[in-house]
Order: sequence, then C-alpha cells, then structure tokens
Amino acid sequence: MIKKIAIIGGGNLGTAIARGLVSSVKPFDGEIVVTRRRVHLIKSLEEFGIVVGQDNVGAVKNADLVILAVKPFQLEDILAEIEPALSDKALLISLAAGVDARQISDMASGRKSIFRVMPNTAISIGESMTCVSSYEATEEQEAVIRDLFEPTGIVQFIPEELMASATVLAACGIAFALRFIRAATQGGVEIGFGSDLALKIASQTVKGAAELIIRGETHPEAEIDKVTTPRGITISGLNEMEHQGFSSALIKGLITSFEKIENGSKKK
Repeated sequence: MIKKIAIIGGGNLGTAIARGLVSSVKPFDGEIVVTRRRVHLIKSLEEFGIVVGQDNVGAVKNADLVILAVKPFQLEDILAEIEPALSDKALLISLAAGVDARQISDMASGRKSIFRVMPNTAISIGESMTCVSSYEATEEQEAVIRDLFEPTGIVQFIPEELMASATVLAACGIAFALRFIRAATQGGVEIGFGSDLALKIASQTVKGAAELIIRGETHPEAEIDKVTTPRGITISGLNEMEHQGFSSALIKGLITSFEKIENGSKKK
C-alpha cells in the first residue's frame, strides 16, 4: 500500500501530477512531497495538503513511490543523490523522455521495479492519457501503478519501445490539440465572434468530437461523414484545409517531435 509519494521536480508536469492525485475522483490520501530548487514557485501546492521543499534526500526517505519529474540530463545526478536514501521496496517512476529503464536501473545501482510513465498535463483535472511501461516489476506492482493513476484519467500499459511515441502522441499531443483550438478561435473571430465566445464554442466542439470517438468507439472518418453533405459547406472547408496541408503538417509535427526524442537518446 502506498502511503508516501515523493515527486522530485516540481515543474509543470510534476505539479500537475501532484494536483491530480489529490483532487481525483478517488484522491490519494497519503503524504505527497514535491521538491524544487526554487520552492517558492510551488508554494501554492500547500493549499492541497501537499508538502513542498528543496531537500530531495529528505523527500524520498520512507517513500513508497518516487516520481522523477526531471530533465533527462538531470537523472543521473538526482539518482546518485537520492539512491542511498531509497527504501529497498520503493517503486521508481521516471517521466524523462528518451532514457530507458535499463539505463535508469544502471544509474540506480541495479535497482529493479522501475516504471516509465508519461501522462499529460490534463492529469491535474483527472483527464490524462497516461502511458506506462514496466521494468523488472511484478504484476502486483503494476496493479499498484494502475490503481494510482486510473483516477486521474485513462491508463494504458505499453511496451517500453513505444514510450517515445507515447510522449509525442499524448504529452506533446495535448499542445497540438490546444493549438488547433487556438487557431479555431482565431478563425471564429474572423467570421464575427468575440474572442471569449469563439474560444468557448471551439473548446466545447473539440470536447464533443473527442467524446463521440471515445463513447461511440467509432472512427473519425465515420463521424466526419455524418457532417459532410454533397456540395456542402463542411466538405468545402475540409478540402481547403487539406489543400493547405492540414493533415500533413500535423503528421510532420508528430514525426519531428519523435525524431528529436530518438536523436537525443542516441547521443547518450
């Protein structure tokens, strides 16, 4: 049973996870400690009952679960600092893109029971798509990780070789989706709406589109076909977007982000 979680690295994702864990449908009721060098930037977490500080070693003492929410290049130094204070039974979770579990194990004196987890920032409101891979972990330990993150959204275990792809599609993907909403909002202003109302309409429309796929378990094209009619306004707009490279630009963006992760990992 998890009684204490230490999150090393109180950046955007680390704090989003902390907030998501305490405000989910089934909130984590143990102790959560979040560390950051500039601790004043995460003081607001105290409002949620989360302990904040700068002491990484103190944070991981007696922790059942340690989440490493740091940059890939910081992992080795952080692990060297905290490894002597880790409990033998502590589970390690890394959010660092491009650093595989075997490398992390080597950095942590051969430690097992390592997980790589990639949520997105929607975890703070319980709507994350969280992808997980495990290394030298038992089924019971995997169940612990699933039970911990399921209240914060959807959890999907995947092979580790897909973690870079998951980072792009889920974690980077939320930014890509938000950029679409921003562009749709700007277009809404062009055709007559005020910016606030355009944003409201665009956001709810995207939410509705996602729910059609999630709840109906249909393909996007099947739902598109329901909206397009012969010589209609929707197909005209879609075709113009494709002429301007809409789908191609999105796919190229995903591939560019993926290649950056792959190239970074090869340099290690």
